[in-house]
Amino acid sequence: MGLSDRKKKILSCVVESYIADGEAVGSKTLQAALDFEVSSATIRNEMATLENEGYLIQPHTSAGRIPSQKGYRYYIDNLMEKTELNPRFTQYADSFLRKRAESPESVLNAASTLLTELTGLPSVATTPPEGNSRVHKLRFVQTGRYTGMVVLITSTGMVKSQLFRTEFVLTPDMLRVFDEALNKSFAGLPLKDITKAFIQTTALGFGELSFFMPNVLLAIRDAAKEASHISVAESGMTKLLFLNDFDIFSARDILKFLSDKNNVSELLTMNTGTKVIIGEESGKYELSNSGIVVSRYNLGGSMAGAVAVIGPQRMSYKDIVSATEYVAEKSGELISELLEAD
Repeated sequence: MGLSDRKKKILSCVVESYIADGEAVGSKTLQAALDFEVSSATIRNEMATLENEGYLIQPHTSAGRIPSQKGYRYYIDNLMEKTELNPRFTQYADSFLRKRAESPESVLNAASTLLTELTGLPSVATTPPEGNSRVHKLRFVQTGRYTGMVVLITSTGMVKSQLFRTEFVLTPDMLRVFDEALNKSFAGLPLKDITKAFIQTTALGFGELSFFMPNVLLAIRDAAKEASHISVAESGMTKLLFLNDFDIFSARDILKFLSDKNNVSELLTMNTGTKVIIGEESGKYELSNSGIVVSRYNLGGSMAGAVAVIGPQRMSYKDIVSATEYVAEKSGELISELLEAD
């Protein structure tokens, strides 16, 4: 059986009041805040029922109630109304991200910095999981008479470069030959397939031209290996140490989890769209006292990486969900623009 309308309003009021001031909520506070007439005794009975059903917790015998993890979950899924973003916010966010959109990596760094600035909480932005990345384009740049650089741009927006050396004088014509031949061979190829064996097989297919490009092919392999590593941009991690909702041990556990990029990427990219992960729902003991708002961004019509805000369970979900969704959307748009320009 679902909650009655009255219980829903009481639960919603408890959650929002507790998020706002961090104090357990009593019947008198609720009586003043609710938009309908009801006695304190009735409110206490309803709160007791919500407690028995696992939605509220009474931290002390004579205190009011606070939300449980189940209470937060029900509120977010059924009662919460996302904040409507102010045009000044969206203009500021657009300008902040666009000014820093020099590369996909810089967009993600800007996204995490922006979210921390807006929420006062730690934020992260991740590149897509390794298995999603393919070669989008190769560029070749001359750096000296005998040296050049290969720039690998992936389908998921990462840019990695590697220097190479030749036994002959590089010319613009030779770089154009590299560009045409190697883009034809590598475009669309999954990064994980660019192995030593693949490089050897590819070299044989170029015939006499292969004598000019062994170091170039090795540079492509090294760039692909580097690009396949998960990258996580983070901001505001030390803020965890100053949040009243966390003791030093909880903050340390969260920082320990966030230091493992593979763990972070796996958690944040396991869902599509926007998701709020509360405490034990993460399946990670380090995050049992935390809340995470994560939103995936799109590239080429497909889910790519994610941006997320990490904080205590007591945080303003309706504000943070709206901000995180918007920043994720704009980040995907800007990275897509950079890829199209290439």
